[in-house]
Amino acid sequence: EVQLVESGGGLVQPGGSLRLSCAASGFTFDGHAIGWFRQAPGKEREGVSCIRSTDGSAYYADSVKGRFTISTDDAKATLYLQMNNLKLEDTAVYYCAADPFYSDLCARSERGVDYWGKGTLVTVSL
Repeated sequence: EVQLVESGGGLVQPGGSLRLSCAASGFTFDGHAIGWFRQAPGKEREGVSCIRSTDGSAYYADSVKGRFTISTDDAKATLYLQMNNLKLEDTAVYYCAADPFYSDLCARSERGVDYWGKGTLVTVSL
């Protein structure tokens, strides 16, 4: 059974940092696109940063480029998202996702992704 479990969310002031983790089980990262989505209140879920399964390259949404970094520890089967210089608009529930069929994971809609974690809340507030 595939499981994705996020951790690391919390309350942080603008300009602060957080590192999200996603512990994966039931599959290996090889052959899967993996990444992070987020959903703010009243908005659709959007792809934030993903690693393509075809070549291992990383995608970043324009809103997070230069501030967020995605990485993996294959030995620990864990995906990370380092978030620096956080802004108020980064407030959202962050979800870990994986899919064995579509390399450009972040371009997928919520219904188009095979595996989701339950999410971790990130609140950026004064």
